[in-house]
Amino acid sequence: MTVAADFFEITPRNWRARWTISVDVMRELSRYSDPDEMYHVFAQRMSQLYPTSRQVSLTRRGLSRPQVQVTRFNLWAEQVNPFKQPDRLPVVSGGLLADLIYSDEPRVIDDLHLRPDDPAAEYLAGQRSLLAIPLFEDGVATNMVVVTREESAAFPREQVPELVWMTNLFGRAIQSQVLTQRLHEANQATDYELRAIADLQHSLLPGDVPQVPGLELAAHYKTANRAGGDYYDFFPLPGGRLGVLVADVSGHGTPAAVLMAITHSLTHAYPSAPARPGELLAYLNTHLARRYTVTTGHFVTAFYAVFDPAASAMTYANAGHAAPRASTADGRQWVSLPTSHGLPLGVMSRDAAYPEQTIPFSPGDRVAIFTDGMTDAVNRTGEPFGPDRLDAGLGDGGSAPDEVVTAITDALDRFTLGQPVQDDRTLVVVRRT
Repeated sequence: MTVAADFFEITPRNWRARWTISVDVMRELSRYSDPDEMYHVFAQRMSQLYPTSRQVSLTRRGLSRPQVQVTRFNLWAEQVNPFKQPDRLPVVSGGLLADLIYSDEPRVIDDLHLRPDDPAAEYLAGQRSLLAIPLFEDGVATNMVVVTREESAAFPREQVPELVWMTNLFGRAIQSQVLTQRLHEANQATDYELRAIADLQHSLLPGDVPQVPGLELAAHYKTANRAGGDYYDFFPLPGGRLGVLVADVSGHGTPAAVLMAITHSLTHAYPSAPARPGELLAYLNTHLARRYTVTTGHFVTAFYAVFDPAASAMTYANAGHAAPRASTADGRQWVSLPTSHGLPLGVMSRDAAYPEQTIPFSPGDRVAIFTDGMTDAVNRTGEPFGPDRLDAGLGDGGSAPDEVVTAITDALDRFTLGQPVQDDRTLVVVRRT
C-alpha cells in the first residue's frame, strides 16, 4: 500500500512517494516553456508533496511599502496571468501581507489571528498556520509565496530551509523563462524590423542591370545580415555612357544599412549627371563628413567608373576602395586596375581630392568591381578566399559577365563550405562587347 506523500511530516516513511513525484514533476516541467504554464504545473504537482489549504503569491515589484500586489490565489474562480495581465491584479496596502514581504525573511506563524480589517483576511480567514517563503531578486524579497493550513503548528521549522531554497530555485527558473520569452518576443520584433529594413535597402538597389549598347553587365549582392552596408548602382549618362558605383560602408548590420541608404540618397541628389567620377566622390565625401560620419567614426569606401563604349574608354576614381580586377581581350591574366587611392568617404570634410584616371576599354576588355567581403571570406580554417582565387574564378577572356559572377559565387561557396557570411559581398562585372 502506497502512503500518501506529505512533505511536512518529518518521518522518512514517504521518501519513495516523494522521490517518484519529484522526478515526475521535473520531467513534466521540462516540457513547458511558457512561464505561466510552468507555474500551474508546478503548483498542481507540488500540492501532492506539500498539501496546504491556501496559497497566495505576492509581489512588491514596482511598488513601495506598504503596497503589495496579490498575483495568485488558489481560491480565485478566474486565474489571471500575472506576466501578461498585471493590471488586473489587486493591490492591497499594509497589514500582514505587507509585513511579511517587506521583512525579507521567511516566516512561520503557528497560531494565526487576523483583525477583520486586515487586507489579508480576504485571503487567509479561518487559517491557523502560516508559512511565508520569500523569493529573492538582487537580495530583496521581490516576490513571496504564502501557504496556510487550518490546523495550528502545521509547519515544522526543520523543513523551512529546504522549502526556501527549493522555491527560490523554481522562482529563478520561472524568471529565466520570463526573460527568455521576452527576449524571444523582442527578437521577433527586431527581426521584423530588420526584414523591413532589408526590404527597403534592396529596393534602393537596381532592379535589373541596364541594357547599354557596347556593354554587358552582371551583378551579385549578398549581405552578412538581413541588412548590410554594401551599395552598388548604375547611372545611364548622355552619349551612351554608363556610370557604375560600388561602395562599402564600414561595419555591418542596421547602422551600416542606414548609412548605405544615406549614401544612396546623396548620390541621387547630385545636382547634375554624375559624369565626373572625382567630382561625384568629392561631393559625397563633403556631405557625409559634414553631417553623418565624422562624429560617429563611420566611413565609406567607394569606386566610381564611367564607361564610354563610343570612345572605348573608362574613367574612374577611387575613395579607399579595393582595386578592381581588369582583363584585356587578348590576355588571360587578371590584374589590379591602377588607381590613385583617395581617402574613404566621410573621413574628413576638407581637402579631400579624388584624382581621375582614364584607360582604354576596348572590345573584349572586362573589369570586376567588388567589395572586400568577397576576398576576405574565410573557410573553416580561417584562410581567406583572397585575390588569387578571385582571379581563378574570373576565368579567361571569353567568359560573359553573368558566367563570371556565377563562377565566382560558386567558387566562394565551395571554399567557405557553408561558413556564415561575415561581411557583405558585392561583385559587378562589366565587359566591352
